[in-house]
Amino acid sequence: MVQKLDTLIESASQTAGPYVHIGLMPTFAGNAGAYEAEIGVSPIRDGAAGEIIEITGSVLDGTGSALRDALLESWQADASGKYPGQSGADENVNGLCRFAADGQTGEYTLRTIKPGRTPSRGGGLQAPHISIWIVARGINIGLSTRIYFEDEDNASDPLLGRIELQHRAKTLIATKIDTGKYRFDIRLQGEDETVFLDL
Repeated sequence: MVQKLDTLIESASQTAGPYVHIGLMPTFAGNAGAYEAEIGVSPIRDGAAGEIIEITGSVLDGTGSALRDALLESWQADASGKYPGQSGADENVNGLCRFAADGQTGEYTLRTIKPGRTPSRGGGLQAPHISIWIVARGINIGLSTRIYFEDEDNASDPLLGRIELQHRAKTLIATKIDTGKYRFDIRLQGEDETVFLDL
């Protein structure tokens, strides 16, 4: 028997959560043992070839306040520009990491190796970059962006070159703050809003 439509009530819309951490990072959320091994704890293992780097930053809302419940996921190539599963890829680089902002400061840290240049679909090479996916309370659909590095030659990167408002390309560039250390803040709106990708 079909239920009358006038008895149905629209569900409340949902965002990522506070529950996203429970599903994607249960140990971080205080639910250790939910999985035998947490997925994406580090994008590298001991012995990974290349320069070890550390990227810190915050996900900032329109007022400049850090989102303390942001969860990020990164994907990247190894130091030679190969992705896991490709011939010759570094077996100590799985390329995936899940990490969260600190609940007090809103700061995140990603420790990885600096990726190499990867082939582009139209020929040529993309500048070294790390792909990032961001979710947090209030974000209805996960946001995708990239991290490039200010001490690399980014001039011929096909994605950076296609950004219509070229002055905004700088929002994808991590600032070098020390040897092997970079700063990359993600701004959700307002002045210097980060360029997000429609993937």
